[in-house]
Amino acid sequence: MEDDYPMLTKLESACSDLKTLLNSSTNLQTNLKKLDTNFNGLQETLNVASRRLAPLHSLSIASKALETRINRAVSPALVLIDGFKISESLQRKLVDISTKLSVQKSETRRLRLLIKYVDCVDKLNIAIDLISQEGGPAIQRLQEVVEFLSRTKATDQFRTHRLRETLVTLKMLYETEVDSMKFDGLLDEALLNLQDEFEGILQQLRHHNIGVEVEDDGDDDGGVAVEVADLGTEMEVEALRRISETLTANDCLDICIDIFVKVRYKRAAKALMRLNPDYLRTYNPEEIDQMEWESLETSISLWIKHFELAVKTVFVSEKNLCNRVLGNIMDGVIWQECFVKIADKIMAVFFRFGEGVARSNKEPQKLFKLLDMFDSLEQLKTEFSEIFEGEAGADICSRFRELEKLLVHASTKVYWEFGLQIEGNQDGLPPPQDGSVPKLVRYAINYLKYLTTDNYSEPMAQVLRTEQMWKAGTLSKPPENLLKEAISNVMEALQRNIESKRSVYKDKVLYHVFTMNTYWYIYMRTRNTELGKLLGEHYMRKNYKVVAEEAAYLYEKQAWGGLVRLLDKEGTNDEGIETGAKGKIEAFLKGFEEIAQRHTSRYSIVEADLREQIKEATVKLIVPAYSDFLDAFSSVLAVKSYSSPESIEGLLGEIFSGNGRNPAMGSRRRELKDRSEGRKSVSSDIDQVPGRRSVGRFQRNRSNTSDV
Repeated sequence: MEDDYPMLTKLESACSDLKTLLNSSTNLQTNLKKLDTNFNGLQETLNVASRRLAPLHSLSIASKALETRINRAVSPALVLIDGFKISESLQRKLVDISTKLSVQKSETRRLRLLIKYVDCVDKLNIAIDLISQEGGPAIQRLQEVVEFLSRTKATDQFRTHRLRETLVTLKMLYETEVDSMKFDGLLDEALLNLQDEFEGILQQLRHHNIGVEVEDDGDDDGGVAVEVADLGTEMEVEALRRISETLTANDCLDICIDIFVKVRYKRAAKALMRLNPDYLRTYNPEEIDQMEWESLETSISLWIKHFELAVKTVFVSEKNLCNRVLGNIMDGVIWQECFVKIADKIMAVFFRFGEGVARSNKEPQKLFKLLDMFDSLEQLKTEFSEIFEGEAGADICSRFRELEKLLVHASTKVYWEFGLQIEGNQDGLPPPQDGSVPKLVRYAINYLKYLTTDNYSEPMAQVLRTEQMWKAGTLSKPPENLLKEAISNVMEALQRNIESKRSVYKDKVLYHVFTMNTYWYIYMRTRNTELGKLLGEHYMRKNYKVVAEEAAYLYEKQAWGGLVRLLDKEGTNDEGIETGAKGKIEAFLKGFEEIAQRHTSRYSIVEADLREQIKEATVKLIVPAYSDFLDAFSSVLAVKSYSSPESIEGLLGEIFSGNGRNPAMGSRRRELKDRSEGRKSVSSDIDQVPGRRSVGRFQRNRSNTSDV
């Protein structure tokens, strides 16, 4: 039947499932109602418990807040107490190191202990600074907590009382001990000890070998040691640097600088005093003018050496020391000022002497020492600027330039005044009575020769250029060869001086002797020298050699020409041939004697080469004429009774020997005098007889030189 109605079977099955589901839903609803009833009871129970636990929760929160507040106040106080403990430990360590320092003999170990001492001082300073900075806020917070607990009674009275006692003790300790630790305690004593140690180490750093003579290196003046050496060992410098930084950190920078400058100035000055610079005590121009020239010359030479040594050695070492010790203080600003303070007083002494020399009287001989001073400053200029660089050294560099300026003005003024003295014939002396070279000419030529040597030509040229630029303006271009122009001006002044002097002579022969001597001296003394090269051979020949040769020709004409004229064979007739020949030869011998007398007593030809040439020319002029005359009249003259040509030549050799009066010359002249006894003097006739051209080396030159 089920097979006949399958649909009905399915419906019955579905109905059965629905009944089961409905029964389950009914049971679930019943259970939910029970659960709801239980939940309401549980919630009520929780509400009751919450109300009972609320006071305990509030109390817990309050306790945690109080604990946090107390901890925030107590923790800084504990740090402050630890700071006091650290400070006390460091102070004990300072005392211990100080005791060891006082008995330590080894310098190296002592420096190591000193560096440890400085480290301990730095740590103590940090600890005291920490106490000073943190103490106030820590006490303030602790006081606030005590006041809060007292006001709120958040804890028991016993604990509040203990906290209050701790506050009072800590506050009293802070107020009384901190200032004492900073200003009256071991830190202050340690800083004083460091100042003494700082000064002691600086005192030990000395300049060695200053003033010790060095081996001769070709310099005529010798020399002094100029080796640059660092002052102090690495450990000494490290100790000084650490001490200076520690003193600076403790507001002792001024004291540190004062100690450094005072000690190092004394050390630098003492090192230079070993050179015995007593000359520096004289620096006023008036006092310098009163010094003997030899003494002043020596003083200037020493000044140049000592100035260079001070700059290149002493101050370089002092500058390096300043940089190594004080270079880290205030970002490297302070050390240069300290160095300049050390050098300033010493440099001022050197500058005073140099300025005094430059302002003293402008005597000619000072030129070379002024140029030496100027040249030494020029060579030091770059190094000087590097040593005294920056704003700190501006005043010293300015005074250096001012000294150079004074030396430039003084050098040029000395030179031009020297030329004016020559121009004005200010030697105050008459021309030499024997026609020799005047002392002024000798001095001037030697002066100019020395000025044009390698040692002085360039400094003098630079001085002249500098002076010219200052006068005309820095943008103007000075002439290329100012030195040559300046030398030429003095040479021209010297020529005018010579012309002025020779015009004084009344004796015409002496006039030419003087001219010949002087101009020949100038030419021969300047040729093949730097002076001659500067002026040029053409200039020297034209202005001096030609003039000397012209004067030599005129000398022969004036002194010997008339004597030769007496031996003229013309004018002797046949009837009086013997008498005329005897008269002429005796007149010749008489005149020869008088001229010889003049040469040995009145005329002087100093230069050997000039004298030899004059002798040769005179022999060629006199001896052949005399020999020809004797040969021409040998038939009527007793030739053997007269001086032979060889004798005449020998007498001329004696005249121009340069020995002046000697027995041999006197005997030969007496022989001539005996032969011409009783004849009248013909010297006046000789001066008036026109001479013939010299056949010797000197001949009349076609020049602008006028015949006298």
